[in-house]
Amino acid sequence: MNDLLKHQNQDTGPVECLGIKFPNDQARREHFLKILAEKLKDPAFRKQDGFPTGTDEAILAMSDPPYYTACPNPFLEDFVRHYGKPYDPSAKYSREPQTVDVTVGKTDALYKAHSYHTKVPHLAIVPSILHYTEPGDIVLDAFGGSGMTGVAAQWCGLAPAAYRHELEMEWKKQGKPAPKWGARRAVINDLSPAATFIGANYNIPVNVEAFAKAGKQLLKELEQDIGWMYETIHTDGKTKGRIEYTVWSEVFTCPHCAGEVNFLDESLDEDTKRVRDEFPCPHCGAELTKKKLDKLLESAIDPVSGKSIKTAKRVPSLISYVVNGKRHEKKPDLADKEVLSKINTLPIPPSLPANRMMHAPEEQQKWGDKWRAGSASFSHVHHLFLPRAAQAIGKLWEKAYTHPDPRIRAFLLYMVEQSISGLSILNRYQPIQQGRPGGSQVNRQLSGVYYVASQHSECSPWYNLGGKLERLIKAFHDYKASSGYSAITTGTAAQLGLPENSIDYIFTDPPFGDNLAYSELNFIVEAFHRVFTHQGPEAVMSESQQKGLHEYYRLMKACFSEYYRVLKPGRWMTVVFSNTQAAVWNGIRTALQEAGFVIANVSALNKVQGSFNAVSNATSVKQDLVITAYKPNGGLEDRFVKSEGHIDSVWDFVRTHLGYLPSVKMRAGELEFIQERDPRIIFDRMVAWFVKHGFAVPLSSQEFQAGLMQRFESRDGMTFLPEQATEYDKKRMQVASAPQMEMFVSDERSAIDWLADFLKKRPSTYAEITPEYMPIVGAAKKKGEVIPELIRLLDENFIQFDGKGEVPSQIHSYLSTNHKDLRGLDKTSPQLIAKAKDRWYVPDPNKAQDLEKKREKALLKEFEGYAGAAGRKLKEFRLEVLRAGFRTAWANKDYQTIIKVAQKIPEEALQEDEKLLLWYDQALTRTEGSA
Repeated sequence: MNDLLKHQNQDTGPVECLGIKFPNDQARREHFLKILAEKLKDPAFRKQDGFPTGTDEAILAMSDPPYYTACPNPFLEDFVRHYGKPYDPSAKYSREPQTVDVTVGKTDALYKAHSYHTKVPHLAIVPSILHYTEPGDIVLDAFGGSGMTGVAAQWCGLAPAAYRHELEMEWKKQGKPAPKWGARRAVINDLSPAATFIGANYNIPVNVEAFAKAGKQLLKELEQDIGWMYETIHTDGKTKGRIEYTVWSEVFTCPHCAGEVNFLDESLDEDTKRVRDEFPCPHCGAELTKKKLDKLLESAIDPVSGKSIKTAKRVPSLISYVVNGKRHEKKPDLADKEVLSKINTLPIPPSLPANRMMHAPEEQQKWGDKWRAGSASFSHVHHLFLPRAAQAIGKLWEKAYTHPDPRIRAFLLYMVEQSISGLSILNRYQPIQQGRPGGSQVNRQLSGVYYVASQHSECSPWYNLGGKLERLIKAFHDYKASSGYSAITTGTAAQLGLPENSIDYIFTDPPFGDNLAYSELNFIVEAFHRVFTHQGPEAVMSESQQKGLHEYYRLMKACFSEYYRVLKPGRWMTVVFSNTQAAVWNGIRTALQEAGFVIANVSALNKVQGSFNAVSNATSVKQDLVITAYKPNGGLEDRFVKSEGHIDSVWDFVRTHLGYLPSVKMRAGELEFIQERDPRIIFDRMVAWFVKHGFAVPLSSQEFQAGLMQRFESRDGMTFLPEQATEYDKKRMQVASAPQMEMFVSDERSAIDWLADFLKKRPSTYAEITPEYMPIVGAAKKKGEVIPELIRLLDENFIQFDGKGEVPSQIHSYLSTNHKDLRGLDKTSPQLIAKAKDRWYVPDPNKAQDLEKKREKALLKEFEGYAGAAGRKLKEFRLEVLRAGFRTAWANKDYQTIIKVAQKIPEEALQEDEKLLLWYDQALTRTEGSA
C-alpha cells in the first residue's frame, strides 16, 4: 500500500469527489485508497459472493477508487446517493418501448479501442439512454463487459453536432420529441476484473497527451532493452533489418517413412500463398494431407517448475522484416537461429505469470471447458509464449506497471494487455492470398476459443503495438470522459450494493447460456494483473463448473431480481440477446418475469432490411433480439398485494400494462402489428404476474378473453385503452391496410390460435379447413411432443353447427356477406341452414366458457395419466395437457406433482416452454423453502 501511494502523480488544482473537496487528484486517490485498503482487511468484506481472487496489493494496484475498484465497490451507495435523484412516486414519467439496433457503431474508433468477447457499441446504446432518461439520471449495466454503457451515458453529453442533428431528424420522422442532450451517469459492474479494468479505462478521464508521450517512451525503452532480439541481416549479407514477425511451423512425421515434415515449408504454395490440401513428403514422395500426419512432440524443461514437459515441436520457417521502409521475406539463417538460442538461455521475466490455467490441480489434465487435447492442451499461462515473446511481453508489462503516474500506468497497461494474445502462440499465421485486399493476415486469433494453430506468427511488440498506440491516441483525443460520471465495480450482478429504487434505467447484455466461457477466456489477462474472476456466481452453462441450463437460469433469475430491486418503479430495462438456443431464450424471459419484470416488447433486428420484427415464441433464435421490460409502479404492486390476487387485480394489471405499450408502431409507412397487444400474450403476462406473487390465476383463458373484450377496446386483433384506441384509429385512417399478425404453427397452442383466427374470418367445414391448415402446420419442435389431429383440435376447441335450429350469428354474418344468394335470409331459412350445416366456428364467450370447461376436464384426465405413468420419461406428451395440469396443481398448491411430472418429460421440453418452466421453478422454490 505504501509503495502504491508513494507513486501518486502530482496533479495540481482542487477537485471534488462525492461531496468531499481535495487539494488535488493525488489527495483524492490517497484518501479513497486508504479506505479501500482498510475494507480489504475485513474478512466479511472479502466473503461477499463474487469477490475476485487476488491479494490486497494486486486489487489496490488495479483500482482507482471511488470510481473503480477491482472488487465490490464500497463507494457505490455514496455515488448514487450523491449524484442520483431519490424515487418520487408523484413524479410524472412515461415512455414507450424503444427498439435498439445493436449493429450500429461497430466500426467506430472508440468502439475498436479495446476488444472484448461481446460488445454492444456505445452508439447503439445512446438512443435508448436518451429515450428513457433525462440528463443526470443514473444508468446501470451489471453485465458491463468493456463498459460501453458507461461510454454511451457520457456520449449523450459529448456527441458532436453532426451526430445530434442526424438523430434529431430521425426522431422527428418518427414523431418523437427531440432528445434531451446531456451526460448521464453510469454504474458498471462485471464479475471479471479483466472486463472492469477495460471499462474503467474507457470511462475514467486520462490525459491523452501524457499517455501519448509515455506510450512512445515505453516502446523506445523496449527497443533499447530487447531491440537486438528482433534484428536480422538482409539477404544482401550486410544491412540490418527490423523483424516484423517470424512464422513458426509445427513439425510432423510422415506416416509412411517417419521422416520429419515441416508443415509450412511443404504445404505452402509460394506462388498463390495458399496452404495446399495435398502435398508430397520431402523424404519418400508419398501424398500427404494434414490429417494423415502425426504431430511430433519433444521433451523440454519447464523454465518455471524445472520439470520435463512434452510440447509440440516448432521451428522458425519464415521471417518478414523491413529494411529502409520496404518489407522483405527470407528463411531464417544461422545468425537468426543463434539469436534465438541466446534468448532461450535467458530466465523468463518475473512479470510473466506462470499460473496453472484456472488454478486447476497439477494432477488434473483438463482445466476447463476450453481445454482441448491437441490444439489447446497447454497447462500454464507462460506456456503460451515462445522465449522471445516471453521476454517482450514481460518487459512491456514491467515498464507499464512501474510508471509513476497511476492513471497513465493504468492506461499503459490497458494498451499493453491488448498485445498479450497477439504475442502468444494463439496468434495464427494466415498468409496473404493473391488478389485479397487488406494486407497481411498474420495477426489473427480466433475469438471465443483457445486455439493453437500449426502455423504461429510471432510478432514483434512494435509491429503489434505501434499502430494500436496511434489509434488509442486518436480515439481518446476525440472522447473526453469526465470524473464522477461513472462508478465501476467488480462482483456478481446478484449483489450490487446499491440502494433500493435508485436506478433510472438499465441497459444490459448478459451472458447467454454456453455461448462464451468468460472466466476462462479472461484468465490469461487476469493472470498478468494477478486478480482473478470468482467463478461461483458466473451465469453460464459450463461442464467444468457443473452448471447446466437450470443452474444458469437460477443464476440469471438472481441477477434479474437484483436489477428489479434497484430499479425505480415504473422505469425500464433493455436486455440484448443474441444467437442462442430456444431453451435459453425461454429461460431468460421466465427469469425476467419471476424477478417481477413485465415484458413489454421483444424485437428481432432484420440485418438485411434494417428493420425490427416482433417476436413472440422463438423456437430457435437466429437474430439479435432486444427484450424491453419494465418494473411496475409501486401503486400496482401495493394494490395487488392488498387484494391478495382478487379477480379485480387482473384488470388492474391489464390496465396498467396496456399503458406501458405503444399505441402505434410504423414500419416502411405501414402499421405494424403490436405483438404485446395480442390478447393471448396479455394473458400470458398476467399469468406470470400472478404466479410470481404466489397467487392462483382467478380466470381461465376464455373468461379472460371475454372480460378483455368487455372492458377494453379491440382493434385489428389488438387490445387498447380507450385513449390509445383513439390514437390508433387516427393513424389507421392514414394507411391503406390493417397490420397483419404472423401465425406460426409449431405446437398445439399455436395450431388452436391459427384455427381460431381462420374460423373467425371464415366459418368452414372440415373439408374446407384441411387444405388451408395442412400446408402451414409443421412438426412439433420439442422431442416427444405431439400435435393432435385436426379433427380433435376442432372438437375440443370449437363448435360445429349440426343443422338444427337457428344458424349461429358468426356463420350467418359470414355467409350473408360472402354469398349474394343468401343475403337477407332469416337465420331459420332452410337454404341458409343447408349452407351452414357442418361448419366449424368460434363460439361466443358464454358457450366458449362451457366448451373450455369440458376441454379442461379432458386435459386434466389425461394429465392424471401422465402423473401415474410408470417409468421416468414420457415418450409422447401434449403441451396443453402439461400446462393444464401444472396450472391446476399450482392452484391446489400441489407442488410435488408438478415436480414429479416435470421430471418425466425431456429437459428441452421443460426449458423451452415459458409457462411450464415458470410453474416448475416456482414449485421448486416453494418446496425448497419448506424443506
